[in-house]
Amino acid sequence: MALSSSDDLPVCLFIATGGTIAMQVDPSTSAPIPALSGSDLIKAVPEIAKIARLEVNNLSNVPSVEMGPLRWVQLHHEIEAALARKDIVGVLVSHGTDTLEETAWFLDLTLTSRKPVVLIGAQRNASEPDFDGPRNLRSGARVCIEPESFGKGVMVVLNDQINAAREVSKTHTSDVESFNSGDAGLLGRVDGDTVIFYRSSCRRQCLTLEHDGLARVDIVPMYAGADGASLKAAVQAGAKGVVIQALGAGNVNADMYAAILDAIGSGITVVIATRVPRGRVRPLYGFTGGGMTLKDAGVIFANDLSPQKARILLMLAIQVSRSSTELQEIFDQ
Repeated sequence: MALSSSDDLPVCLFIATGGTIAMQVDPSTSAPIPALSGSDLIKAVPEIAKIARLEVNNLSNVPSVEMGPLRWVQLHHEIEAALARKDIVGVLVSHGTDTLEETAWFLDLTLTSRKPVVLIGAQRNASEPDFDGPRNLRSGARVCIEPESFGKGVMVVLNDQINAAREVSKTHTSDVESFNSGDAGLLGRVDGDTVIFYRSSCRRQCLTLEHDGLARVDIVPMYAGADGASLKAAVQAGAKGVVIQALGAGNVNADMYAAILDAIGSGITVVIATRVPRGRVRPLYGFTGGGMTLKDAGVIFANDLSPQKARILLMLAIQVSRSSTELQEIFDQ
């Protein structure tokens, strides 16, 4: 562990997990690879010494494609322990952007403290002249110590924009203004040295992390001509739940519908989400595979959650035995 700056400043735990924000170009390959520690990132932002004391925990240094349930649970425990300390006002986490929204959502669902948790990342690596990591780290630290951040849940801060974990998603492969919250809009903004909040998220929920081992839940895509083979493979691989990345308001073709019936008959929980970026799924159409027939078959509708976020909610919800009615109530929140 290392500390930065004056003892008079608020203290945040800074957990470094890796991602583009921690990468530099390897001269031998001319491609970015993990290279920077949390302390290295702080050194790139000397003015942060006037904002907060950052206690560094170099938890990992991996691209975010390597994040998943085991690392989420480890991160959860590290943050819970930190937030229980009276001297810690909040936790700042650096993370790769590809799965950042999933980690943020998992933490938002499972953390019990009302102290702020802020995830940051970067779209450009540290070898690029317009590296966005330092700005995001500085803005994230400001949000982390802001008194008004208390009770806002897990937040994602990039490009001076503050988004809520439930609603935020990555929407562009390379733009620095990639993360946004669709119809819900921003929580707030960092304007220079001032943090401005516009709203609070009114759709937060908490599911206790009953145990560290989470059930396998797979995402199966629906597309023109899909035959249900991917769903059958997920069931054979041991999935306890499956999220269907359906079409439109929550529709599949007849072959996928037949595979869903078989999965439900085998005791698998099936959730319907959509590949459409905005809007919710609902039991609307009555053709075979339409939303109404899926509801009659016993599927759960994911509301407006993306498939990847619906998967995380299902993984946590089925830790304990729940009826389909109870599961639907959880997704309806």
